[in-house]
Amino acid sequence: MSPTQDRTTKTGGAGSSPFIFGIIGLLVAVLILGTGAFVWLSGGSATLVGGPFTLEDGNGKQVTDRDYRGKYMLVYFGYTFCPDVCPTTLNEVADALDHLGPKAGELQPIFITVDPKRDTPAVVKQYAAAFSPRLIGLTGTPEEIAKVAKEYRVYYAEHRTGPGPNDYSMDHSSILYLMGPDGKFIAPVQADDSGAQMAAEISKLMS
Repeated sequence: MSPTQDRTTKTGGAGSSPFIFGIIGLLVAVLILGTGAFVWLSGGSATLVGGPFTLEDGNGKQVTDRDYRGKYMLVYFGYTFCPDVCPTTLNEVADALDHLGPKAGELQPIFITVDPKRDTPAVVKQYAAAFSPRLIGLTGTPEEIAKVAKEYRVYYAEHRTGPGPNDYSMDHSSILYLMGPDGKFIAPVQADDSGAQMAAEISKLMS
């Protein structure tokens, strides 16, 4: 699956109406930095972002968040049929790795699909490799994806576009999460930044 095979029609999925963007904007707006942690405010309580996950890599091998301990993780949620925001963001992530120079060796970029029905291990492997050999694509069962999305406070929803089984797109939030070598959240990285801007921010946060 290459970036040219995207089928949806607008940023984040075909349901890119002002209403949908309003929902996503509201969700993102309540993500704040406080006392060195990224938190989600819901019902008067604060919940940390990030947590354990068990997924499959492009070879169908089971991996967990602990497999990446000792490295920073740059985690992004999207899907391979995404028309523009996912491939644009991942292109900039690949560019950021080039800008990071030697520090790129300390960082593991990870793409986690929100469309496990279509994004099999082979599909996410090919898709991730189209951007960078350093990018790892992960998928899983719908239940596993729902769990990791909940851990990271990621919004996603299927948007039907026709009667066929593949006639749908995925609305989803677009945020990069920088996780520390201990697996704990450090800070969000703007998904619409250029590769150079991402690299500068990540380098600063890794210092």
